[in-house]
Amino acid sequence: MAGGGDSLRALLRAANALLQQRRYHAALAVIKGFRNGAVYGAKIRAPHALVMTFLFKSGSLREKLKSIAQATYAHSRNLAYFVFTYKGLLAAQSQLQGKKIPFHSFLAACIGGWLVFGDNNPINSQIIMYLLSRILFALSRLAVEKGYIPQPKQDPFPLVAALVWGTVLWLFEYHRETLQPSLQSSMTYLYEDSEVWHDLSDFLIYNKRTDSK
Repeated sequence: MAGGGDSLRALLRAANALLQQRRYHAALAVIKGFRNGAVYGAKIRAPHALVMTFLFKSGSLREKLKSIAQATYAHSRNLAYFVFTYKGLLAAQSQLQGKKIPFHSFLAACIGGWLVFGDNNPINSQIIMYLLSRILFALSRLAVEKGYIPQPKQDPFPLVAALVWGTVLWLFEYHRETLQPSLQSSMTYLYEDSEVWHDLSDFLIYNKRTDSK
């Protein structure tokens, strides 16, 4: 037993020594990026899938748990693959050119996005929409910082909020099929299910009656 413990400690010391080697930093960063992508993807998707599945999906408990597990795995896997691809391509470009330039990041991410998130499925669609909204805000701020557009005299956020909500509710009411399925489910719950009730039970306690009365 003592020999096994000594071997384990020696292995740990060797691993820690390897992690301190600067010449392996780029390769090790790719591996840790894969790890962090997998963990972060699971942390983000699991609670979201749990809430959305139990709120809006029908089926047995086993089916719901399977759906949650599949969504969590897909998000975790894709994010891990993307970080691995992005950091690997970034390191390769820096090695080839001898330095890191801004275009390296753009190109590596474009290739990673095409390879990992190019499949049009619900998980990838949600991730892309999440990023798109934040990109639009960031590019707007960057345009102001660089002087491409003038600094607004008043906070434009109230106008943005009004236009976003006006547009999404118009789409929901008249072009619902264009909206992402989970958004359709959320809006149906909020704006249509609230129009229907039979008694106090499905007015305050439940959203919909489950009996045959």
